Amino acid sequence: MKFKKKLAALALLGGGLSPAFALNVLITNDDGLTSNLKALYDAVKAAGHDVVVSVPCTGQSGRGAAIVMYSTSVIVPDNDKTQVEAEGGCHNGAAPAGAPAVGPFTKAGYTNGDFYYVHGTPVMATLYGLDVVGQARWGKAPDVVLSGPNEGQNLGKIINSSGTVGNAQTAASRNIPAIALSAGSDTTDNAGLANPYSAVVGKLSVDLLKSLQAKAVGGALLPAGLALNVNFPNKPTADLKFAFSRVGSFDAYALKFNNAVPYGLGISLNTQRPNADQAEDESVVSQTRVSVTAMQVGFEYRPAGQQWLRLRLSDLFAQ
Repeated sequence: MKFKKKLAALALLGGGLSPAFALNVLITNDDGLTSNLKALYDAVKAAGHDVVVSVPCTGQSGRGAAIVMYSTSVIVPDNDKTQVEAEGGCHNGAAPAGAPAVGPFTKAGYTNGDFYYVHGTPVMATLYGLDVVGQARWGKAPDVVLSGPNEGQNLGKIINSSGTVGNAQTAASRNIPAIALSAGSDTTDNAGLANPYSAVVGKLSVDLLKSLQAKAVGGALLPAGLALNVNFPNKPTADLKFAFSRVGSFDAYALKFNNAVPYGLGISLNTQRPNADQAEDESVVSQTRVSVTAMQVGFEYRPAGQQWLRLRLSDLFAQ
């Protein structure tokens, strides 16, 4: 009898979801209102889940886990001048300058109560989604947080500064299942918010979610202390295969400090694909597969490393 019930539950996942199997999903990102965001929202909603969106007002790539509000009353260009002035408010018209620093989208077509912005860093948008929007909708934490899909892959060393990954780490640190999703830069469409590649990435993201949910059978989608970093190759197709991967060592952006005017960040794109372990994330993506990487949450090291530290500094540690 138990076996038959399990089969029935899995069968439901294959089609439309019953309320018992629908998930409460928070979608966040570090890019604001984008084609990728709209496509993921549409795909997750179409799969039968309840979705709320909480994203930065403006593009915030590279902010990692920063916890900064750019304004605390209304949207102003003081601390986010270039982007706010260029677009008259939030990215792609989500809300105008002068609107409250946090709140629902005002853009036509996005006023159904599911879309919210925060004039701050990605993590601040994630926290707003968890502590305010999600609590108002569900009275509890979401079943899963989806961060992205980013307009550009987050592979190898760059994940340390990724706002997309920072969002997932923030949610997972609260023991909420979290998945960072990143697509190619060819998914951008600020004119129509309808890049066809975005729709493919959205569909594949739902496939991943469905697979995790089927294996969870009523439990958590992911173990505590583990988050996923998922990267899609450029020009994705609906028949792409997923592959296990590990965080790689490839330095795609070669970040360094530019010690000349204008001082700041220097980037030189590395176009040479690495001759590396084929399980590293950048190698998987270069083989036109979707890389799925397990990330630890926070900075806790493996037991073997902790024992090394105990032994190495045993004379220093108090007995």
